[in-house]
Amino acid sequence: MATSQWARRRQTMYAGGIFLFLFFTITPYILITSYDKPTCFDGKKNQGEVSVDLGGPCTLLDESTVIPHTILWARTFEVKDGFYNAVAYIENPNQEAGVKDAVYQFKFYDAQNVIIGERFGRVSVPPGKVFPIFESRIDTGKRVPVRTFFSFVNDFAWEKMQDSARGITINNTRISNANTSPRIDADVRNNLFESRKNMVFIATVFDSNGNAIASSRTLVERLNADEKKTIAFTWPEGFSSDIARIDIVPLAIPK
Repeated sequence: MATSQWARRRQTMYAGGIFLFLFFTITPYILITSYDKPTCFDGKKNQGEVSVDLGGPCTLLDESTVIPHTILWARTFEVKDGFYNAVAYIENPNQEAGVKDAVYQFKFYDAQNVIIGERFGRVSVPPGKVFPIFESRIDTGKRVPVRTFFSFVNDFAWEKMQDSARGITINNTRISNANTSPRIDADVRNNLFESRKNMVFIATVFDSNGNAIASSRTLVERLNADEKKTIAFTWPEGFSSDIARIDIVPLAIPK
């Protein structure tokens, strides 16, 4: 009888030992394999986000934490023979937040407030700067655009970002033939240790009253690290006012 009880106790000890071995071996594996590491795409607010998958460690931002952009003004300029250029100035006050791909619309109205043309395009909204948006060779069918309206037409996906034009400096701006066939030249330099591709430079000319009187655009396909290039902007007809200021702003083309 004693031998039988001892055998049962031994079997119980063996069974308990096997159970404990399996428990401490399998349980951690189950916990590890079944644990879902928080991400910015899991549909959960589980890692310090401001809202689900927005803010905190995530690149995309909650719109409630972003200062709204401002459309400062929009104007149209006749270039020649009924063709026009249009420019709008936008301010994004957020120093570390921007929009990679925004869709915009220009609308042009005549003196009777009848729409005579429109133009759509795409642009990146860089962080922490005032920047222009430019459209060229707008044909209004010989009708004169008196009023120009600009708006963004898609919902913004705000995200943490740096200005793609950072490190680009512009110096030695000079103008020639302002009254006949204006040309503006400027020296641009990439001060970073990496190349820049598809950079757009937009020049806007202002008179002494601070009114924009002309605008143009040029493309630099590649600007290598620490490289300097001369860029140029031209117009076929002279400016109607004296020039008091020239803005040249570098922008990156949306990918």
